[in-house]
Amino acid sequence: MSEMTSNKPYMVRAIHQWVLDNDCTPYLVVAADYPGVEVPVQFVRDGQITLNVSPTAVRELAIDNRWIEFSARFGGVPTLIRVPMGAVMAIFAKENGQGMGFDIEEPTEPPPSTPEVSSESATKKPSLKVVK
Repeated sequence: MSEMTSNKPYMVRAIHQWVLDNDCTPYLVVAADYPGVEVPVQFVRDGQITLNVSPTAVRELAIDNRWIEFSARFGGVPTLIRVPMGAVMAIFAKENGQGMGFDIEEPTEPPPSTPEVSSESATKKPSLKVVK
């Protein structure tokens, strides 16, 4: 029997769609200190950040098997958000809390096109830009 891939990305996509289908607002809880996470640090509380991932709050949402990426405004500033799937702690409906929690997965590989960095330089702003 071959080893199966993680079911987490499939569950995240399914619950995101389920929350939207029920006219609720999907929120994502992310471990902000996980390697590769790119979120505005001023909104991190207790090592995590909760993100509204509804179509009215984000642009160009992409949820693949390894990453969640989108652009959102924080304090009026467009910001690129990148979250490795292993950093996702939960996805739930804001209105009633229904959703699913997940274990944080051990990082298996460094973030793509990112050299090994010290924790000091990891707090710098992402170098990616939104091109319109």
